[in-house]
Amino acid sequence: MHVLLIILALAIAIIMHELAHGVVAYWLGDFTARWAGRLTLNPFKHIDKTGSIVVPLVLAVGQIATLGRVAFLYGWAKPVPVNPVNLHIGAYRNPRRLMAIVAVAGPMMNFILALAGGLAMHAAVAMQSIQSLDFLGYFIQINLVLALFNLIPLPPMDGGRIAVGVLPLPLAIKLAQAEKIGIVAVLLILFVLPLTLAQFGIQFDPFREVMGLLLPAAERLVLALTGNGLGS
Repeated sequence: MHVLLIILALAIAIIMHELAHGVVAYWLGDFTARWAGRLTLNPFKHIDKTGSIVVPLVLAVGQIATLGRVAFLYGWAKPVPVNPVNLHIGAYRNPRRLMAIVAVAGPMMNFILALAGGLAMHAAVAMQSIQSLDFLGYFIQINLVLALFNLIPLPPMDGGRIAVGVLPLPLAIKLAQAEKIGIVAVLLILFVLPLTLAQFGIQFDPFREVMGLLLPAAERLVLALTGNGLGS
């Protein structure tokens, strides 16, 4: 049951993340996502076979087999198509700068969803629904992980696209070239490499160490801001 709750929370988080990119791009004049049928809550329009099914399933099964529980789950939806050339605010057109606004929309949506989960906890407590509280706990944590992970300042992460949009052009060009390594390389470096090195007794897991500091702080902040009395 807990695995199903985690998968449901993850599905909502990643679909809303991608939808936010498409909606903001639409507001800024790019209709590409709309024409592709991606401005919808229909999950089947957003499913990426690898990111939405294979990676979460492998992570869940692997952790259950080794740890007896699911401690961490990650995935992604099919990226929403955006054409930066179409973006504008009135007469202002700057594809690089405006693409940064589109990029920040995804993590911002996840932070908003985490806050919504914190507010929903009041109703769950009033109903004394343990299952709802479990789901909301996973929902808050997954949205915060997704937001923080995507703010890593390296393409193709949203943080990388934000950095490309705000850095001086020469630096932005060099950083944009890093997108060629793709999400697979990012996952290999952050997740597969630490697990492989651990087999040889080498402890190297910078992402987990950083998240171990940021995630609890972010969770406490969300709970404090939503009046759950658990933020101190």
